[in-house]
Amino acid sequence: MDDATGVAGLDDVLNGGLAHGRLFLLEGSPGAGKTTVAMQYLMAGVAAGQRCLYITLSETEAELRASAASHDWSLEGVEVFELLPPENLLDEEQQQSLLYSSDLELGETTKRVFEAFARLKPDRVVLDSLSEIRLLAQSSLRYRRQILALKHYFAGQDATVLMLDDLTADANDKTVHSIAHAVIRLEETAPEYGAERRRLRVLKYRGRRYRGGYHDFSILTGGVRVFPRLVSAEHRGEFARDTLTTHSDELNALLGGGVDRGSSVLVLGPAGTGKSLLVLTFLKTAIERGETAAMFAFDEELGLLVKRAAGVGIDLEAMISCGRLVLEQVDAAELSPGEFSARVRHCVEVKGARTVLVDSLNGYQGAMPGEHALILHMHELLQYLNRQGVTTFLTVAQHGLVGDMKSPVDLTYLADTVILLRYFEARGRVRRAISVVKKRTGSHEDTIREFVIGKEGLALGAPLNNFQGILRGVPELLGDVPVVAGAPRE
Repeated sequence: MDDATGVAGLDDVLNGGLAHGRLFLLEGSPGAGKTTVAMQYLMAGVAAGQRCLYITLSETEAELRASAASHDWSLEGVEVFELLPPENLLDEEQQQSLLYSSDLELGETTKRVFEAFARLKPDRVVLDSLSEIRLLAQSSLRYRRQILALKHYFAGQDATVLMLDDLTADANDKTVHSIAHAVIRLEETAPEYGAERRRLRVLKYRGRRYRGGYHDFSILTGGVRVFPRLVSAEHRGEFARDTLTTHSDELNALLGGGVDRGSSVLVLGPAGTGKSLLVLTFLKTAIERGETAAMFAFDEELGLLVKRAAGVGIDLEAMISCGRLVLEQVDAAELSPGEFSARVRHCVEVKGARTVLVDSLNGYQGAMPGEHALILHMHELLQYLNRQGVTTFLTVAQHGLVGDMKSPVDLTYLADTVILLRYFEARGRVRRAISVVKKRTGSHEDTIREFVIGKEGLALGAPLNNFQGILRGVPELLGDVPVVAGAPRE
């Protein structure tokens, strides 16, 4: 039988919770969130009708209750035992001369812990923290013997014990690791810019197949929330891979008929070419089909995005008000990759989104510790969405305006379809061109078409057969310049 931790997402990582009657270690540097997790664990026990005991050697009861109040908790039903040194041991005149005072303090501490346990007979116990016991033990051998004594005592009482350790001692000291049934480590990192990032890892769990690796978590008002690492292989769904079309016959032709459901589309191009507008065109047609869509905007303020979309005939406010569109502003400096994946999953699994837009990956990359991690995260996220039958649209802004273009990260091999937007110059005008350079799920046009942006959205012209070198930005004209419907004429 497992005891639920009470921490959202942590039981998923542990594949069930904390095995009842065992001793567990929760370690992390000061401020990592150990006390918050411990309080949530005990409150979950109270909700389950269990007796819970919090033994504190480092914080006072008043400090604990103040911390709980900051999360709107009362700790009602949790017995807090404040274990302070005996008064005579603080009196210099009473210090022993023949015996080490640490011998008396360690023995007295253990005795009082056992007395508090015998009085309440709890089902769940938190011991905060091991640093004080290590300090009193003064040697690794005595410390190990003391932890073993605590483990055997509590095991005989059928109690689940969660011990906290703040890692203020030697980081290579694995004394408690070998004794504990499972070890959970909380970590906190500070990026060069933005809020601190927190993650956890299960170092060991005897006899349990837990979810390995690092998992992002955050501390919010109301407690800790863990975002389990997304494993796409665990999520498979059945759906029909039909072809999704837009209102533009030319765009559909360019895409070889349309976009397949459950595939990913990457839109590449320099700033201002219309990447956001193009993916909004797909979003509009998805909602008109009766689907629910979700859009995550990293780079643009939502008010400006709504106003800009309205200028080309796309009413995002109406889509939101009717419940068909979930539009979220994402601050890459404040959001961890794990939390972003959790938001996407919530939109798909709870709100029923069948189309997901990420605009853009340049902003998403800011939430990543490195390019390699970005590719791994996107691989799992895209595989998850594809297996759920969700059509995904991603944008990437390339560096430069004409000529050779460079992307901050190459994700073209991950996407099922890649659409390339370009500027080119012809007859003294800056024009825009669109082409499909990859479609994994079928054939597509190998032509390049000009397009313009007007009040009715995107309008595509016929293939630019009279040009050569458009992708370089300065093409060579081989005949008359074709005119796109809605474009200014010479």
